[in-house]
Parts: sequence; C-alpha cells; structure tokens
Amino acid sequence: MSRPERRNAVDGELSRGVAAALDRLDSDPGLAVGVLVGAGGTFCAGMDLKAFLAGDQPVDPDRGFGGIVGRPPEKPLCAAVEGYALAGGLEIMLACDLVVAARDAEFGLPEVKRGLTPGGGGVLRLAQRIPPAVALDILLTGDFFSAERAFELGLVTRLAEPGSALDDALDLAQRIAANAPLAVRTTKRLATNVNAASADEWDRHLAAALALMKSDDAAEGARAFAERRSPRWSGR
Repeated sequence: MSRPERRNAVDGELSRGVAAALDRLDSDPGLAVGVLVGAGGTFCAGMDLKAFLAGDQPVDPDRGFGGIVGRPPEKPLCAAVEGYALAGGLEIMLACDLVVAARDAEFGLPEVKRGLTPGGGGVLRLAQRIPPAVALDILLTGDFFSAERAFELGLVTRLAEPGSALDDALDLAQRIAANAPLAVRTTKRLATNVNAASADEWDRHLAAALALMKSDDAAEGARAFAERRSPRWSGR
C-alpha cells in the first residue's frame, strides 16, 4: 500500500490496486504466499476521511474495502505491520491470515470517535478471534492498544524488532512457500472456514455500517478529525 503522504489511508485507487495484486496472487501458479505492507513506516491509517467527504468510495467492486476485506485471497497472506494499523487499516490486517508486527506498532478501531462503526468486517472478525468482552472494550472505547497486547490476544502471529517486520514476514512466507502448494491452499480454506460469518451476517453488518456512514454524526466526525477539534454530536 503506497500512499505514505497519507499514512496509506484507503481510497478507491488504493483499494483497486490491492485487489489487483490479490487477483494476481490467486491466479499466478508461480506465487504461493503474499505479503502486504504499507509504505513509509506505517501499515495503514484507515479510510481516507478527506476523500470520503469528497465522495470517494474506498472499495473495490469485487473484493470490497481496501481491496481485501470482502473477499480475501485464496492463498495465504501475511501482513507486515510497522507503525499504525488503525480503523480500516486494522480491518485490512484482520483479513490477512498471518500478522508480523513490530514491537512498537499500535492498533485500534476508533470509528466510534468519528460517529461510525467498523464497516469492513472489523466487528465480525474481532469478535470471532478474541473474547467478546475484550472485543467490545476495543470497539466501544475506540482506544489504541499495543503490539504486545495484540500478540497476547492472538491478533498478531509474531513480534519483530522495529523496522524488521517486513523481513520477518518474508521469512515466514518463504517457509510456507516451501510446502506443497495445493496442501497449503486447502489447509487455509479448511482453517479459515471454521469461524466464517454467514453471508446474511455480512449483509446485515454492511447495511448497518453504510446507513451510519450517511448520518449527520458521521459527517461531523470526519469534519472534526480534519479540523483537529472535538466533535459536536447530534445523535442523528
């Protein structure tokens, strides 16, 4: 993901670019594993709120937000996280199979602070992977949490020294790629389908998130963030 001047905030172009890369990963028999990384020392700061206010849709028509959350690749994908993985950035990370994170990385789903709810599967995937009460603490406070905490919760697969997340992720990918391709692909499918949300759950989740994006509070949250001030909520 290469928008370092915006901390790799997600817009339509970035989503389509990631989707194209994942299409290539799935279709190219010479590729066994993917590694997703953000340019400039930050994984992803989430949806580009300025682009959102201007009417940009940060989704790919097929794979969804960030080019991944609606339809992750069939082959294994590892996230290499430095800096921040926030909001939609954390949702992108949660759509990956494995996560290597720098020890000083930070995570969070602060959508409630912007009048929104995580609309890219973050609510569903987080509640599937960690205890529900812990997931609610993260979702309802919107507070950031550390890489060490993410590792304790099982959201991060391996911790790396700062600046080494990509190297360690590539090492992990090479170890996976040394195995039988069909076995790797089949094993991923079997493992990830165990706790997969139903299509109806995804539809309800997306409908609720989209409805909230049209609210007055969502617009106010984006404006307040862009203007670096506290939001004035109306409850509408």
